[in-house]
Amino acid sequence: EWMQENSGTFTGGAELLSRVSREFGAEVVHSNQFCWGALGCGLPKVITAHSDVLSWAHSADPSALCACPWLSRYTSLVQTGLDGADAVIAPTSWMRAALRSHFTVRAPFEVIYNGRTVPPQAALTERTRSAITVGRLWDKAKGLRIIFDINAPLPISIAGEERFGDAVVAIAPSHITPLGVLDEQQIFSAMRQSSIYIATSIYEPFGLAPLEAAMCGCAIVARDLPSFHEIWGDAISYFRNAAELEKALAALANDPDKLHRAQRSAYERSSHYTGASMAAEYANVYRTLISAPKKQECVDHAA
Repeated sequence: EWMQENSGTFTGGAELLSRVSREFGAEVVHSNQFCWGALGCGLPKVITAHSDVLSWAHSADPSALCACPWLSRYTSLVQTGLDGADAVIAPTSWMRAALRSHFTVRAPFEVIYNGRTVPPQAALTERTRSAITVGRLWDKAKGLRIIFDINAPLPISIAGEERFGDAVVAIAPSHITPLGVLDEQQIFSAMRQSSIYIATSIYEPFGLAPLEAAMCGCAIVARDLPSFHEIWGDAISYFRNAAELEKALAALANDPDKLHRAQRSAYERSSHYTGASMAAEYANVYRTLISAPKKQECVDHAA
């Protein structure tokens, strides 16, 4: 529903998903796209609200949205999907509140924190006095511009897309090394060689990259966002502007003992958010829905 050509969202897709759910004998349909809450399949439907365009715009770029047919279709598709869902999940309480500020959610609306399982390190690597961050350079919501505006006390690597279309988005100053697009194992390797992860996002409903970095042994320095406070509490450092980021990095870079404590604190906190714990909570939601009295065949709101 969020793509530019969203007028054909249900063209073929609804029929395909309904057929596949029958062929596999599915008991629940779980989607990370709002629109499929409107699927006419006769099965309980779970929607996970990882983010939405309206809360993204409110946080990252209020001028990005204007009244147009696309936005009207988007909001209609999201609301119709939410109306058809039997359960809605958000990855943080912040995201739950953000969604409720723009849409009506009538179904049970729970918070299940995202989880991650990082494969064990294949071989010991030497951790360098450096920082890393992950994100698309062109994406305003990632907030990476701030890295370019500081007098960094240590080298910083950025993993992620450097181009938007045919244009290179930014020319990196000497303290920044763009790594380009890396696969999962390459990112984990780069995190394990770095001392600090910088979470620069302006809009972040949860933040998997800092979680992965903490699991790889990095200290975390994050933008002062409610969602990050909810996930990390006092286990990490926060910044509100370039000066505070520069100060936080210097405090860790120039004090090995403090850096080690920060790495341990983030690592211990990351253990709260494993893939297994997330899966167990979703399984409980599925079991509750499956054991509930069956509804009549649901109507395909998209028809």
